[in-house]
Amino acid sequence: MSNVAQMWNRCLDVIKANLPAEQFDAWFAPIVAVDLDQENNRVTLRAPSQFFVEKIEGRYFAILSAAMKKVFGENVKLTYKYNMVNNDDASAVEQVADASSVKFKQELKIRKPRVANPFEQDDVLEDIDPQLNPKYTFENYCTSMSNKLAVSIGQAITDHPEVKTYNPLFVFGTTGVGKTHLLQAIGIRLKEQNPRMRVLYVSARVFESQYTTAVIQKKVNDFINFYQSIDVLLLDDIQFLAGKPSTQNTFFHIFNHLHQHQRQLVMSSDCRPSDLDGMEPRLISRFKWGMTVALEKPDYDLRRKFLAMKAAQDGLNISDEVLDYIATHVTESVRELEGVMVALLAHATMLGQDITIDLAHSVIGNTVKVSQRQVTFESIAETVADYYNLPTEVIYGKSRKREISDARQLVMYLAKKEAQMSSPSIGAKLDRTHATVLHACIQIEQRMSIEKDFSREVQAITASLTQ
Repeated sequence: MSNVAQMWNRCLDVIKANLPAEQFDAWFAPIVAVDLDQENNRVTLRAPSQFFVEKIEGRYFAILSAAMKKVFGENVKLTYKYNMVNNDDASAVEQVADASSVKFKQELKIRKPRVANPFEQDDVLEDIDPQLNPKYTFENYCTSMSNKLAVSIGQAITDHPEVKTYNPLFVFGTTGVGKTHLLQAIGIRLKEQNPRMRVLYVSARVFESQYTTAVIQKKVNDFINFYQSIDVLLLDDIQFLAGKPSTQNTFFHIFNHLHQHQRQLVMSSDCRPSDLDGMEPRLISRFKWGMTVALEKPDYDLRRKFLAMKAAQDGLNISDEVLDYIATHVTESVRELEGVMVALLAHATMLGQDITIDLAHSVIGNTVKVSQRQVTFESIAETVADYYNLPTEVIYGKSRKREISDARQLVMYLAKKEAQMSSPSIGAKLDRTHATVLHACIQIEQRMSIEKDFSREVQAITASLTQ
């Protein structure tokens, strides 16, 4: 292997460590280094097509530049080579990389989203009300393994807004798991660090209402121009655009403009993109361009942290025993936990009652529906086996038949998600390593993101676990 090929492989290792596997495989695996001009410190990369070059320049240049500088040195120059006609080397051309791509403006200048006009100055737009609630910050966002990935990605966006690896970011999860809080925390942090940045949080229902008003008042162009001027658009509960083709069509053009001009989009939904019924396929495909991440139901660690934080904020003196009891019995969402704490606060302040386990039990009974069935590894294995008409014992066996292997992977995934078991503990139940468990969970997540029928099967099995 030539020296330039070896050095390029080192670059790929850096890039691979910082990108989702599917993005790395799609955009970097096909690229090879073909030449190193040591005198001018210029590296030539061979790309499949001009489209690849445009994609990398527009979306991944920052991470590519960082990797190149780390391996080839600070003054490295980059040239792309590709054929204008497929498989015709005689049509090969070279294109110099746009060095300005990595010079992201430190002082953000916001440009009007219109076609350039030689008679119009490139004015800086006035600031807008970002519609952010100051209480929804990263500082009071409780984290655990159930939401760590989503929070880490959100913080990565705010720490390095010039890097568009996670654009768009699509966050999904059931009601009350913290989607709105996360979107607003991203917006608040960005505004703190870049006061002139045009950040806007808006729910899909409000977006739809604004669009309807614009149509009635014949101001659709003004509506589109406004949204195309946004630097960071935080669109909450996008599932409410389902079944509204005209609004979707308008958002499609807004999305394309923002994405094309390197503006950040963050969206939330109660389900993954592939499960969005009533949404245009071209929009769903764009939702998958960046990063899709789940906010799972709060695990015990998250529930306990949240309760302790709320008790401190409300000035309540609640024993660890009571907090543990609530965290154990209220499991569906942070919103339910908040409702219980509000009720306890009322009893403590207005009725002068001590907060005991008996009081907590009474409040929980009146506030939330408590699951009477405990989810265990054994109950998960039995439920999955019954769903797929398999003997339960084959889950614990060594068979590698596809239907059994798939069911076993699903048991691992549900044990981690629903029973909050650790990977080593799950592995011990099945005589597998923790690495095998992690691989199984990743496989199930990937299948759920692209196989709508399988995703529905998992939802049905999950629902039956507590019935």
